[in-house]
Amino acid sequence: MIGALWPLMRAALQRLDAETAHEATLAGLERLPFRAPKPSDPRLRTEAFGLSFPNPIGLAAGFDKDARAPDAMLALGFGFVEIGSVTPRPQAGNPKPRLFRLPADRGVVNRMGFNNAGAAAARARLERRRGRPGLVGVNVGANKDSADRAADYVAGIEAFAPHAAFFTVNVSSPNTPGLRDLQAKAALDDLVARVVAARDAATVKGSPRRPVLLKIAPDLDLLGLDDVVAVARSRGLDGLVISNTTLARPASLAERNAEQAGGLSGAPLFRRATWMLAEAFLRLDGAMPLVGVGGIASGADAIAKIRAGATLIELYSALVFEGPALIGRISAALSEAAAQEGALAALVGQDAAAVAAAGPGS
Repeated sequence: MIGALWPLMRAALQRLDAETAHEATLAGLERLPFRAPKPSDPRLRTEAFGLSFPNPIGLAAGFDKDARAPDAMLALGFGFVEIGSVTPRPQAGNPKPRLFRLPADRGVVNRMGFNNAGAAAARARLERRRGRPGLVGVNVGANKDSADRAADYVAGIEAFAPHAAFFTVNVSSPNTPGLRDLQAKAALDDLVARVVAARDAATVKGSPRRPVLLKIAPDLDLLGLDDVVAVARSRGLDGLVISNTTLARPASLAERNAEQAGGLSGAPLFRRATWMLAEAFLRLDGAMPLVGVGGIASGADAIAKIRAGATLIELYSALVFEGPALIGRISAALSEAAAQEGALAALVGQDAAAVAAAGPGS
């Protein structure tokens, strides 16, 4: 139904500023009656982190920060949804305007600043959907004014352990001052140790074991990536999400809003994020699955991410321009690839060396 109405909806939404359009979309989605997801092509079932995903296409964090519409998005065909980033306390985020479309570039710039209603609000919504089908992960963040940001991540694990299918620890948003400093080796090692310990403690208390993933920036240099990989392996993380938005601005950008401060996502991020994905895949040597994010806007893009090293993929920005029909197009392309290869898993990392050698672009 939403797909059929998308041309009319898009015309109306494009008349609104980007954040108002986003809020209107969420408000409409959360009012839809519950509808169970349709079965995915069995060839797309993907095993990762001890979980079984009906298909490898996920909704990236940022679209639904407060768990307002995960079931509606699952019903559109996503194999899983990641809500958040959620901070322990409600947070207003940065001053508006803070979200900008780049239509000519098929990209988005945001400087939202972890705006969300806080852990209690999101947890209450997830409690209400208990027993419904579909995997919903929780992306946890830290409050801007927190004196101990690692403690905020621990609080997120403790709050959502009964409800999250998995956790993503977001230390890579460029819109909270100092947050990316947590990617430095010593700080990251301390943070990950505390988060994993909190997950393990929650498991002992009766919650199922929840995989813990780490979301990193595409702007790390390779020495920084080496540090991330070393910590991820030594501390027993379950996977990496690659990547968040970039502060870089490719020379090809045409839109005036590309000059806005904030993280760039969408098509202009694709090459840099995919390069970082390939570099991580080569360093990990199969130690953990990777989630490829950044610039996916077609079936070919999704396949390229998988060939670069992704077991799962996530998208968000392309929905602004392509609408929900994009999910079906990607599913169809992946089904065809699975039929040709025998299984999607056979494609994972096939092009990683070549993508890494090609570099991140300019």
